[in-house]
Amino acid sequence: MAEDAKPLLIKRYASRRLYNTETSDYVTLEDIAAFIRDGREVQIVDLKSGDDLTRQYLLQIIAEHESRGESVLPVDVLTDLVRSYTTSAQSVVPQFLAASFEMLREGQSKLMENLTTFPNPMASMPGFEAMQRQQRAFLKSIMGGFPGSSGPARDEDDGTPGAKPKGKAKAQDEDDLASIKKQLADLQSKLSKL
Repeated sequence: MAEDAKPLLIKRYASRRLYNTETSDYVTLEDIAAFIRDGREVQIVDLKSGDDLTRQYLLQIIAEHESRGESVLPVDVLTDLVRSYTTSAQSVVPQFLAASFEMLREGQSKLMENLTTFPNPMASMPGFEAMQRQQRAFLKSIMGGFPGSSGPARDEDDGTPGAKPKGKAKAQDEDDLASIKKQLADLQSKLSKL
């Protein structure tokens, strides 16, 4: 963990090649973007002068993603950023952006925490259990054709994955399967009419 806390040092040679000092090999901008997506801090320095080039390369990574159609920044935001370089607002913009991204990170982490801590909010929806049963029956019908597969259906009585349903649960699964087959037949007939 301590190693992840310090930035990954990338050195830029005079040939403009980027050298990962941790793994002793050359890297591309896409490799650097992958390190960052994995949560690593990266520092890029010029080997000869020692200048920190991190900002320049991060902007280049963003520009490449934007040029490939992976647009994250709307044009009006980019326009405002350009404007901020020529106005007195320049001093406020970095703090505003940093605070905004920090709020976004906190919101995402709280959302993920809530999703893992609390029960599924969809479970309280009317008909959710029936929908789950239909999905299990549908998957069972699909997976039943594969050798060695008993399908993903669960026994309602003991909760064992792959167990054969008994009694009432089996009848319900058969009803659900019949309903799905009917829906598929209806869809096929509608498609054939088109």
